Amino acid sequence: MIMKIVVIGSVAAGTSVAAKARRNSEVDEIVVYEKGQDISYSVCGMPYYVGGEVEDLETLIPRDAAWFKKRFNVDIMTGIEVISIDENQQALVLKNLETGELLEDYYDRLVLATGATPRIIAPFDEAYQNVFTMHNMVDTRAIDAYLQHHSVQNVTIFGTGYVGLEMMEQFQKRGLDVTLVQRSAQIMTHFDGDMAYRAEQVIRANGVHVLKSVTAKQVTAQDGVVSAVELSNQTTIQTDLVLLALGVEPQTQLVDHMKIAKGPSGALKVDQQMLTTVPNIYAVGDVVESFSIIDGSPLYRPMGSTANKMGRIAGDSLTGGGLTHRGILGTGIVRLFDTTIAQTGFTEAVARAKGYDVEVLYNIKPGHADYLNGTENVIKAIAGRQTGKLLGIQIVGKDGVDKRIDVFVTAITLGAKVADLFHLDLAYQPLYATTKDPVLYTGMALDNA
Repeated sequence: MIMKIVVIGSVAAGTSVAAKARRNSEVDEIVVYEKGQDISYSVCGMPYYVGGEVEDLETLIPRDAAWFKKRFNVDIMTGIEVISIDENQQALVLKNLETGELLEDYYDRLVLATGATPRIIAPFDEAYQNVFTMHNMVDTRAIDAYLQHHSVQNVTIFGTGYVGLEMMEQFQKRGLDVTLVQRSAQIMTHFDGDMAYRAEQVIRANGVHVLKSVTAKQVTAQDGVVSAVELSNQTTIQTDLVLLALGVEPQTQLVDHMKIAKGPSGALKVDQQMLTTVPNIYAVGDVVESFSIIDGSPLYRPMGSTANKMGRIAGDSLTGGGLTHRGILGTGIVRLFDTTIAQTGFTEAVARAKGYDVEVLYNIKPGHADYLNGTENVIKAIAGRQTGKLLGIQIVGKDGVDKRIDVFVTAITLGAKVADLFHLDLAYQPLYATTKDPVLYTGMALDNA
């Protein structure tokens, strides 16, 4: 029987659904609706266009609707917004955003890849010309255009997650004076405070101002342009551009009228085949809540890599395949000037809050031989004291941080004990590692503990 598969959303997750479904089935009809004009673009590369490391924005949009039609026989309809879903009749109402015309369609299988929307807070919940988010290509073009056509020297960023830090670095590379504002007592709340402090020292050393434990109270604006922000501690900072990098909220509005299950984060619950609690409706990407590989608890950590993975699993599942979603660790990595910060699994704070009896190790070792200018990385490792299992890692350093975090990710994913790390046959050559790699040292020391 030929199915009609409809996907709503065409960035990382949605296009992955369509591609995998077509690989599995040459006969099913596959349609993707996208309210924007850009599809399948690299969200994670956008900050580096603002900073000039990516010279041509179009390189972040490698495929268009015509390519997908030719390569996969998938119809991607841009400028079309799905405005309502009737889950009982399996019917859709669409709107052509250019003409305003209303259209109708139906589905046999529906996939929600609606993503998330940037969190906006007062007093920025009005239209200001120089207040931006960094969420899609429209945002990227708007920020770049504003910088080109207006005099901007002082930039204020609210939020210190990955997007805020990436944009901080890129604004600073562009020669701008950057201030980070964080409402909590530490930046980078996915890290323990002691490791976040090390990251903060790197940020400050590179001339960026950091304000913590404060929020925005009110703004001074004229003709729609914000010139100053008063903070909750009664101080006022002058600014020429404001970036809100306060995280995202899953876009579930299309299904909020349904009896559809959501997790603690407000994102949609799905099973391991990415199927929601409503028949024939799947969900993938940033609109979905995942779960921890370690203990199965709900975990919402929207990332492009996870979205791609979920899309492939859903595309396979709805066409009869056997792929299943196995959860995530919440792994993240970010470059801060000449330093890299990475983490995976539980922080010490999270592990203790969950009731784990933990052993914590700080390991300071060079990423490769010091006689070849290897530099020290600080590794914080968290393990279960009774089980000996690795629970989480945080790394701050300049030397092979990405390599080590991925080894630790693999170890945690496969349920390794700390004693197992010493026995890994990792690549050694003094340009790239030490004879006992920092990963091996971590395992040895934790095993001794």
